[in-house]
Amino acid sequence: MKKSILIMALALPITLMSQNKMQYPTTKKGQVTDTYFDTKVADPYRWLEDDRSEETGSWVKEQNRLTYDYLSKIPYRDALKSRLEKLWNYEKISAPFKEGNFTYYYKNNGLQNQSVLYRKDAKGEESVFLDPNTFSKDGTSSLGGVNFSEDGSKVAYSISEGGSDWRKVIVMDAVTKKILEPTLEDIKFSGVSWKGNEGFYYSSYDKPDGSELSAKTDQHKLYYHKVGTRQKDDKVIFGLDQKRRYVGGYVTEDNHYLVITASTSTYGNELYIQDLTKPNSPIVTIVDNFNSDNSIIDNQGSKLFIATDLNAPNTRVVTVDVSNPKPENWKDLIPETENVLNVSTGSGYLFANYMIDAVSAIKQYDYSGKLVRNIQLPGIGTAGGFGGKKTEKVLYYSFTNYTTPGSTYSFDPKSGDSKVYQTPKIDFNSNDYESKQVFYTSKDGTKIPMIITHKKGLKLDGKNPTILYGYGGFNISLTPSFSISNAVWMENGGIYAVANLRGGGEYGKKWHVAGTKMQKQNVFNDFIAAAEYLISEKYTSSDFLAIRGGSNGGLLVGATMTQRPDLMKVALPAVGVMDMLRYHTFTAGAGWAYDYGTAEDSKEMFEYIKGYSPVHNVKPNTKYPATMVTTGDHDDRVVPAHSFKFAAELQDKQAGDNPTLIRIDINAGHGAGKSVAASIQESVDIMAFTLYNMGITKLP
Repeated sequence: MKKSILIMALALPITLMSQNKMQYPTTKKGQVTDTYFDTKVADPYRWLEDDRSEETGSWVKEQNRLTYDYLSKIPYRDALKSRLEKLWNYEKISAPFKEGNFTYYYKNNGLQNQSVLYRKDAKGEESVFLDPNTFSKDGTSSLGGVNFSEDGSKVAYSISEGGSDWRKVIVMDAVTKKILEPTLEDIKFSGVSWKGNEGFYYSSYDKPDGSELSAKTDQHKLYYHKVGTRQKDDKVIFGLDQKRRYVGGYVTEDNHYLVITASTSTYGNELYIQDLTKPNSPIVTIVDNFNSDNSIIDNQGSKLFIATDLNAPNTRVVTVDVSNPKPENWKDLIPETENVLNVSTGSGYLFANYMIDAVSAIKQYDYSGKLVRNIQLPGIGTAGGFGGKKTEKVLYYSFTNYTTPGSTYSFDPKSGDSKVYQTPKIDFNSNDYESKQVFYTSKDGTKIPMIITHKKGLKLDGKNPTILYGYGGFNISLTPSFSISNAVWMENGGIYAVANLRGGGEYGKKWHVAGTKMQKQNVFNDFIAAAEYLISEKYTSSDFLAIRGGSNGGLLVGATMTQRPDLMKVALPAVGVMDMLRYHTFTAGAGWAYDYGTAEDSKEMFEYIKGYSPVHNVKPNTKYPATMVTTGDHDDRVVPAHSFKFAAELQDKQAGDNPTLIRIDINAGHGAGKSVAASIQESVDIMAFTLYNMGITKLP
C-alpha cells in the first residue's frame, strides 16, 4: 500500500480562514426590475451580464484575487497538485481509425495540455498529423472534430479558442498537409460531413449582434461548402425559411443520401432525407414534428435503419424504404425493451448498447435483426464504441467504471473475441476500492439508484468526507467512469457517490420527463434524498458532505443548497444555470425550454420556476454552506453571468462564517477542450477548498 499524501485528521468541522465574516469585494446594486404577470422581480446585478464592460472585467479580477488568496493559504494545496500530476502523468492512446492510406489515433504523453493526433503510413512509420498544443501558447485553443473526405485525401478540422462553442474550420490536403483555402469562421454546434471529396455540410447561426459570447442565437442553418470557394458563397441547404434552433446534416456512408435533423429544443426532432445521386432532388420529410427523437443510423440501398423513441420511450430500431418513409410504414427490427437502447454500427452489424440500472450490456445483431451474440464485457461498468465503417474487419470499444481506468479493447465481429488493445499504466490500485449500487427512496416514494465508491474497509462512522454528484436533466445518463481527481479523493479516504436522478436518461423518456418543467422539483428532491440516505447510513454527515454538479447539475446544486442549506457543509456548483427567469435570453438557451419551460409561458410556470431559481432564492440572514462557484469567462453555452449573479447574491446575504467564493477561469468555456494544466489546477482547488472547509487540518 502506498502512503497517502494527505492524512485526513478530522477535527471539529470549522472554516479555518473564516473565524470572522469574510470581506467580499463590493458588488454594486442596480435598479433594474422586470415584470412577469403583474409580479415585479428585481434584478440588481443585471449589469454583470455585460461580458464586454470594463466594470464586469474589474469585478472578475477582484473576485479571483479574493478566491486565489484564500486558496493559496490552504497548506496542502501544493501536495494535492503534486499527487494529481503524478497520477495524471501516464500515456493515453485512443482507438485507431483508418482514412485513406493512413491509420490515425490520438495520443497524450501524460501531461500534454491537448492530445495530439498521430498517424502511421503503410510501412508503420509514425508522424504527428495535428498537434493542438501548437495552436496557442497557453493551451486554451483545442481541436474539435476531425473529418476526412470519402477517400481520405482531404480533411476538415475545427478549432475552439478559449473554450468557446464558436469554431473555426480549416481544410487541408490530408497527404501533404497543405492548407487548401482560407479558414471558415463563425461555425457553431456543427459537425462536418463530406459529400465525396469535393465539399461538405456544416451548420451555424448568423453572427449575432452584440456580444458573440452571450447574444441570443436562434436560427440554425445547414450549409454546403465546396472546397476552393468562398465561405460567403456557401449555399443554405436547410433552415433559411424554416426557423429551427438546431439543424444538422450528415451523409450516409455510401454517399447516397443527405440526412437532415431539425429541432427547436434539446429533445425531439424532425427528420428529412435527400437523394444525392440525383441532381436537384427534393428534400423528403420523414418525421414532421418534434415529439420524438429520430436518427438514421445506416442504410442498405434504399432501406433505411432508424433509431427512434416514437411509441417506444426506451428506443427501438425500425426499417423503412426511402420511397415511402413515413412512420406509419416503419417496421420493428430491434423492438423496444424495458431497458434504454443506444445503437452503433460497424463491420456490417448493429450493436445494441442497453443501459441496465446505469451500466452497459451489449448485444450484436445482423442487418436482418437476428441476434448474433451477447458480448461479454470486462466487468460491470460503461462500454462505448463498436462503431466503424462497413469494411472494417476489427472494431474497438472502451470500458471503464468508477474504480477502473478506461481501457480500449479490440473486437472481432465475426468470432466475438475481445482483446486488450490499450490499458493505462497508472499509479492506482483498483483492487483496493469498491463500488456499491443502492436504491434509496425519494420524497414521493420513487426508487432512485446511486453508486457509492470508496476504499475497501472504510469505517462508516459518519465522518467520511463525501462528494455527492448529480445532474438530472436533458435525458443525459450518468454511467460509471473513472476520474483521476476522484481517485485522489478516494485514496485519501473520501467517498464518491453518484445519484441517477430523474430528468436523466437512465430509464428512458418517462424518467426524463419526470424531471422536466413543473416536475423539476422531483430532481432536487431526489438529490436531497440521496444526501439524507448517505447521512442515515453513516457514510457521512452534514459536516462532511459536499454536493457537486455542473451545467444543469450546477442548477441542481444551487437549488439544493438554497432549499436545504443545513444539509451539506460544502457546495460546488459549476457553470450552472442559475437565473431561471432569464436563461432563455442568452445564446442558445431558448432551446432548453423542453426541460425547463420559461418564465414567459404562463403565470403558473413563472411562479414555479421562480420558486427554485437559485439566484432568486438566496435569502438574507441564512447560513449557507461553504461555496465555491466555478465558471469560465468564455462560456457561451451557460453564460458566466449566471454564476456571477448567484455569487453576488450569496456574498451579500450570507449570514454565517462559511466562505462564498467564485473561481473564474480566464479564456475558458463550458469545459470542452480545457487544457490538462487548467483541469488539474481546477481539481486541486475544488478538492482543497472542500477538505479545508470540512475541518481537515493535517499533512503527513
